[in-house]
Amino acid sequence: MEWLSDPQAWVALLTLTVLEIVLGIDNVIFISILAGKLPPQEQKKARNVGLAGAMIMRILLLLSLAWIVKLTAPLFTVFGAEISGRDLILLLGGLFLMGKATHEIHDKLEGEEGSTVKKVAPSLASVITQIMLLDIVFSLDSVITAVGMAKHLGVMITAVIISVGIMLFAAGSVSAFVDRHPTVKMLALSFLLLIGMALVAEGLEFHIPKGYIYFAMGFSVMVEILNIQFRRKSKPVKLHDAYHEEGSKTV
Repeated sequence: MEWLSDPQAWVALLTLTVLEIVLGIDNVIFISILAGKLPPQEQKKARNVGLAGAMIMRILLLLSLAWIVKLTAPLFTVFGAEISGRDLILLLGGLFLMGKATHEIHDKLEGEEGSTVKKVAPSLASVITQIMLLDIVFSLDSVITAVGMAKHLGVMITAVIISVGIMLFAAGSVSAFVDRHPTVKMLALSFLLLIGMALVAEGLEFHIPKGYIYFAMGFSVMVEILNIQFRRKSKPVKLHDAYHEEGSKTV
């Protein structure tokens, strides 16, 4: 727990928690929509299983990735460069984050509304299965983001637990805020591109100090806060949502 006395760790915890919440809203909305397809007596069970599964999945992946990242023994050589397990995870994770962020940005701007929700059959087993499968996808970008931003495993796990707790009790209000200010969602996705690039650089043995990344993200957030304050009357762009269903409500 030595990170408790490290100011940079607290900055990482705050930044990572906020980012996890914004990026995880789609997960909560999707869980609520799917649960809404079930009979009333089964909805709470599906929501609880989905959110508990999301948190457990992320913690388990964090533990495994944090262990793998410590593996520095070379596995193979490419063009004279020795690639270790750590390098491989960082490279693949960085590329995954950049690809995922680009795909999400495309879906939000040019995707089909409710395309994912339409594929789900309204039965408890199928809903829980879809929730768990989607949790894996959401957990991957969440976990890789945590590895890219924080040095301490305690910081990563704490951020995940706090973010899931906040989403559980304040999903409606957080979702409404992100819906009113879609640029917040796009900014969070652009942060994934930044973190992905930093992970790829790290995998290639080019270390970018975390402070530079935090400064870039913090400056962008401050500019966005000013934009929100000064442009309250402007009508925001309506982003497409693959996890939205017309008439559905976040629970």
